[in-house]
Amino acid sequence: MSGIPVIDLSRPGSADSIARACEDIGFFCVTGHGVPESVLRASWRAARDFFDLPLAARMRVAMPYAGYPYGYSPLSGETLARSLGDAAPPDRKQSFAIGPVTKPSHTITDPDEDFAWSPNRWPDELPALQESWTARYTALSQLAAHLLSLMAESLHLPDNYFDAMIDRHTSAMRALDYPGAADSSVAIADGQWGASAHTDYGTLTILETDPDQPGLQVRRSDDAWVDVDTPSGSLVVNLGDAMERWTNDRWRSTLHRVTIPAGRRQSIAFFHNANWDAVIECLPTCLAPGEVARHSPIAAGPHLMGKFTSTVNRY
Repeated sequence: MSGIPVIDLSRPGSADSIARACEDIGFFCVTGHGVPESVLRASWRAARDFFDLPLAARMRVAMPYAGYPYGYSPLSGETLARSLGDAAPPDRKQSFAIGPVTKPSHTITDPDEDFAWSPNRWPDELPALQESWTARYTALSQLAAHLLSLMAESLHLPDNYFDAMIDRHTSAMRALDYPGAADSSVAIADGQWGASAHTDYGTLTILETDPDQPGLQVRRSDDAWVDVDTPSGSLVVNLGDAMERWTNDRWRSTLHRVTIPAGRRQSIAFFHNANWDAVIECLPTCLAPGEVARHSPIAAGPHLMGKFTSTVNRY
């Protein structure tokens, strides 16, 4: 596992194991996570079926303009390195993304927050996609809340500390399809990656990786890039920028990237976000006597939107 720990959430002491992983590398794999295998498999198959549709069918649910948050993004539609201000060729991948699967239960007055609740775009050709993805989104929302309760415990906070900051979350879920290096229909540009180096923006990410095609790499504290090889049935979890700021950099939002795989590769990532207006500021238990907060308070939503829009390419 190249230093990426595996944590069984069904065992006692998982909160302490999570804390160590968050301090050391910001990545860990979870087993015993409680997400039904049937939910994972149905949504995985539906994603593959979507990417196997003719391009014209995929484009009917394309993001209607550059910067729309949900729908299909064709090859070269994004450059993740731009979120860090780095110039890089477009990422060699295509994607399909959704946002919240239920309507907001609160009144929205901020047009930017309203944008985060934009309608999802579902292909008529695949009715199973909406059903299976709704189930996956719901299950991973519950897992994210459980992980945050364990993180709160390990930070010496009440286990429900984050609940009021995630009860209106606008998390996104995205399937990614990476053409293999041998696919001659998709040229490889100099310096191009499947997904260029970046950190994630929200609280945490829950990822299912391809069991047959590796590619995810994480940068350790010694600046070495290591491959992430996941055990069967596990999910990868990594921290986003919000958690790094909440913990005053005690925990790490780690750079990661995806290489261009030998063969076609798929993954599905659930990007969990705090409520739009949640304030991300140093947690009281993460400030030692005499220490000052390293980051100014920010609102979760505007931070997320700024990072997202910086990565979008026109197509």
